[in-house]
Amino acid sequence: MNASRPTIRIDKWLWFARFFKSRSLSAKLVAGGHMRVNSERVSKGSFGVGAGDVLTFPQGDHVRVIEVVALGDRRGPAPEAQALYSDLSPPQKQDKPYHPPNPEADRSGRPNRQERAAMERFKDKDAV
Repeated sequence: MNASRPTIRIDKWLWFARFFKSRSLSAKLVAGGHMRVNSERVSKGSFGVGAGDVLTFPQGDHVRVIEVVALGDRRGPAPEAQALYSDLSPPQKQDKPYHPPNPEADRSGRPNRQERAAMERFKDKDAV
């Protein structure tokens, strides 16, 4: 790394950019060896990142590819955090559209009059 370039701790930057709710969560991800900076694995939260670095890490069920644009001074509101990076991740594809459960398909509870009559007819068939 170039000593003249300003840097910030990677765990702190991830927290500033609002990728994690706490700095300790971002430090756990880095310490677990799941973080790459410019295609090189990083395992210490104290690793310095600067503008122009490309970060690759898993988040949820997909991999994020982020370019650091600015370092930031604090963990500010979301618009301020989004100005710290540019997202290079490929767009996520939707697995399946969400369909709410059908209440008619799950007929649990007491049988109504028609269902009770059908059960009685079925029982009478078995008795004969």
